[in-house]
Amino acid sequence: MRLRVEFTTEPFDLDEAPAHALVAREVIEGAELDAVDVGPFGNTAEGGSDAVLTAVDALLRKALEAGATRISLQVNVVGEGDR
Repeated sequence: MRLRVEFTTEPFDLDEAPAHALVAREVIEGAELDAVDVGPFGNTAEGGSDAVLTAVDALLRKALEAGATRISLQVNVVGEGDR
């Protein structure tokens, strides 16, 4: 099964990316995912279910440790494929 994750971390800072946003970006870019799109107001990535779920676990843990006070995420099934 293929999954797409979309997420944002807060609090926002338009002047400088906060530590939790940088950590979240590192987790997603370092995971075995494809179709990664990282932006200032939202981030998306796609991949096999195991890879996405592992990345989401790491993202939640590390972003909270780095100071995130809220993480909004959505996970969608986008097709069949790697399990």
